[in-house]
Amino acid sequence: MSCCRFRRFSQSQESISRFFAYLLQIRCLLLTIFAACVGGTFQYGFNLTIINAPTFFVQQFINETWSERFSSQLESWTITLLWTIIVAAFSIGGLVGALIAGPMAITFGRRNSLLLNNVFVLIGALLMGLSRTAKSFEIIIIGRFFAGINSGVGFNINPMYLGESSPKEIRGTVALSFAPFTAAGLVVGQTIGLGEVLGSEELWPLLLASCGVPALIQLILLPWCPESPRYLLIDKKDKESCMKALRRLQGNGDITAELEQMLAEQTVLESQRAKRLWELFQDRAYRWQLIIIFVLASAVDFSGNDTIYSYAVYVFRAAGISEANIPYLTIGTGCCEFITSLISNLLIDRIGRRLLLIGGYGLMAAWGICFTISLSLQDKISWMPFLSMACIFASILSFGIGPAGVSTVIPMEICDQKARPAAFMIYGSLFWINFFLVGMTFPFLVEGLGSFCYLPFLLFSTFTAIFIGFTLPETKGKTFLEISQKFHTLNFGTQLYKFLKANWREQK
Repeated sequence: MSCCRFRRFSQSQESISRFFAYLLQIRCLLLTIFAACVGGTFQYGFNLTIINAPTFFVQQFINETWSERFSSQLESWTITLLWTIIVAAFSIGGLVGALIAGPMAITFGRRNSLLLNNVFVLIGALLMGLSRTAKSFEIIIIGRFFAGINSGVGFNINPMYLGESSPKEIRGTVALSFAPFTAAGLVVGQTIGLGEVLGSEELWPLLLASCGVPALIQLILLPWCPESPRYLLIDKKDKESCMKALRRLQGNGDITAELEQMLAEQTVLESQRAKRLWELFQDRAYRWQLIIIFVLASAVDFSGNDTIYSYAVYVFRAAGISEANIPYLTIGTGCCEFITSLISNLLIDRIGRRLLLIGGYGLMAAWGICFTISLSLQDKISWMPFLSMACIFASILSFGIGPAGVSTVIPMEICDQKARPAAFMIYGSLFWINFFLVGMTFPFLVEGLGSFCYLPFLLFSTFTAIFIGFTLPETKGKTFLEISQKFHTLNFGTQLYKFLKANWREQK
């Protein structure tokens, strides 16, 4: 027995040693992941939440500024309107960022686009930080708009850059690493927004300007990381630089197989140039890729995850949670998404993309039904608010399992090098438009449907889970060329029902 235990202990020690040796080997790739994400999707999550804490102080500042200028008080509806414009400016900026991300990625490359993108958020941080000194609430609107542009560009280019810089065996894990950083941005934004940190009357301009810190970190670290090897080889036709980038990213690993796959992809795409936005819609070769992108980009918002965050405060109050403790529970919801994003990151290259998406949306639909029932009985049964709280946390956990991150990995994998920037423009634009629409219409849904306000969201989650189950091929462990061939069969090959039947058999 003692010999067996010693042998198992020795094997365990060897496994740990090999693991740390591998991490040391790919240290440049790890640095690339951190540097890209901290100034990429982290900014999206961070800017999304830092605006919540100073709501009252900014509204008070708007009224005081107006009063000093015109010696009159604003009506409450006007203050609310101006505050809504400040919040909406971020979404409008995000849409602009999504539209310029494609041309930036083609012209400047993936890494350099992320570096240039920091200009937008630094301008926004400076404007918001000086708003009280300048006695101008208008520059908060402009600052939020610039922060939104930064988030829109980062949300598109960050996963594209990481997916193109990783070996196919761990492509899902590397590309999906943006999701935990997004969730971390949410949590950090919620935390520093607490009154004990920067969410006070004196420090709220500093809170809004703090988005400049991740930008500075990226500007320091990202220049040490290589450009996307695929961009260098296929777009720039620079084989030598591509090989150097591969060696840096994979350490002492053998780059032969990876380089051969990229050269094969280059041969297929050699006579083509980067696709423009309208060319994707005209080209039959991308018909089903676009349909899948449309569904996934819509489902991220129409699954109701963002709205459940807004409803959380109401449910917490109904459960008897004191106002002082609600911000801490809200941080707990962000932590839930962070934990499940990490778990999803570890599972994506083991169990695949489809199962994570189907499971995530299926669970969200189930919890949506439970949440609707609990809201209907909220005032009739004393313990129902606690069931509603459980549904909120369970729904957020389900969203983090797959939909939160895997939905953004799919456009990167199902579109080839020449179509990828334009495909992300479509995905990003739809995401920001739907984000804005859901935010604007949700209060009316609550007013019109009451406790059944989540019915449209759970129905859309159910539809998405079924759609993915029938149409999305598994991309785990496949090269970009193999994925393209799979979609070529779907777009040009046999009838749709034959493809769906073959795809279903393959997954089983």
